[in-house]
Amino acid sequence: MITPHQRYAFDTVFDDAGDIASQAPPPVKRSYTPEEVQDERAQAFAQGERSVVARAEQAAAAALADIAGTVRSALPALTNLVHEHRVSSAELALACGRAIAGAALEQFPEAPVTAALAGLAREIESQPRLIVRVNGELVDRSRTALEGLAQSLGLPGQILVKDEPSLPPAGFVLDWGDGRAVFDPTEAASRVEAALRTALAAEGLHAEPLALSPST
Repeated sequence: MITPHQRYAFDTVFDDAGDIASQAPPPVKRSYTPEEVQDERAQAFAQGERSVVARAEQAAAAALADIAGTVRSALPALTNLVHEHRVSSAELALACGRAIAGAALEQFPEAPVTAALAGLAREIESQPRLIVRVNGELVDRSRTALEGLAQSLGLPGQILVKDEPSLPPAGFVLDWGDGRAVFDPTEAASRVEAALRTALAAEGLHAEPLALSPST
């Protein structure tokens, strides 16, 4: 029996430099063992699972980027809203303070001048005389309160309480020769309001802006 000759196939071709110019593709495997089938199946499943997870992660990252962009675009309006809330809260606190202070001064109009005397006790303890000017309606009440306080503080000087019609209720002028102290509740309230509004304006211009961190 004569076996026909098989033609020799040049599967690999080299160029002049000795490098591979072309090469036949590997033979296709046409039969698999059950174990190989299981391995191929497991690899395909794992590859598909990784692909699904990757797509889900990409979709989640895109959604988070959209959310971050939306929040960033809302930050200027949120900053303005926070500042308006601070201003409203401060104005409400100021109005409450005015009401409370007004009621307190109405009930105890001599309280500011006695508080001033207590605060200046060391400074005026060596003075022979203290002149106190208050609104005429408060002369007697202030004199009684100041004399009692001076006695408790051990101030030997004479306290003269005089009428000053131009002063508002609870306002006073203390004069002890070497110094002078003046209190006008209306001007004091105006200074407090001005200082508060200046602070709010400065905060509105220079307060730390709201911002998102990269992790957010």
